[in-house]
Amino acid sequence: MRFPILTLGLALAGLTPSANAQWLNYPKPGTPLTRDGKPNLSAKAPRTQNGKPDLSGVWQIEAPPAGEFERLFGPVNIVEQVVGDDPRLFSRYFFNLLVDSKPGEAPIRPEAAAIGLKNARNKEDRPSAHCLPLGILSRQLIAFPFKIFQTSEEIAIFYETDGAFRQIHTDGRKLPVDPQPAWMGYSTGRWEGDTLVVDSAGFNDRNWLDGFGHPQSEKLHIQERFHRRDFGHLDVQATVEDPVTLTKPVTIQFTELLIPNSDVLENFCTEGKVFK
Repeated sequence: MRFPILTLGLALAGLTPSANAQWLNYPKPGTPLTRDGKPNLSAKAPRTQNGKPDLSGVWQIEAPPAGEFERLFGPVNIVEQVVGDDPRLFSRYFFNLLVDSKPGEAPIRPEAAAIGLKNARNKEDRPSAHCLPLGILSRQLIAFPFKIFQTSEEIAIFYETDGAFRQIHTDGRKLPVDPQPAWMGYSTGRWEGDTLVVDSAGFNDRNWLDGFGHPQSEKLHIQERFHRRDFGHLDVQATVEDPVTLTKPVTIQFTELLIPNSDVLENFCTEGKVFK
């Protein structure tokens, strides 16, 4: 199934990091090494003092197999190539959350599908084209890194993409009952064995579920399951529920790769500029 992909050079061109960044190759104490002195990404996953898996580190989406983008979406047309702005390195779910659906079986309500088609044809209206934030899933599916900070009561994530941050509270609190709708929503987490289960809700309806333009509502609920397989791999399963736009929950799986001895960069969108 092919979907129209918008010309890239896109709003993401406004997210280009500085080329003269510092601390991108600073050795981190405690990093397991192979015999040749390189980080051992297959070593055991680290744990915190309370015995939980330590998800801390700089992560970035695992690149898809070569040619997957073209197979799913057709030839790529990159107007202006910038660092991190090669769509062939993004997860397929960044562009279309429903890409795995068979033709005619995508779990999208007709009115939401119509809005999605309209959005796909009007790239100037995409939220990121106006320097508005990407959704929390899109941030993890794009080829820009993010950094996880973990404590016993909360986890913070700093995204290089437009410099946004997110809090995941693991202190036992519940999601707010009647929250003020927010771009990043509200997130709580709990441990099930070695897997961190994160529930997020309270989103506004101004964002898109994916780059194609599938809309979301204020009823959107996302559950993520984070499992650090080993030192260098973070496996994620995400289930998206939105009774207003989707006919049933959609579950996707992807892997984040550790970028050892590195850091995220300062990154801001140019206010008021619409990228075409």
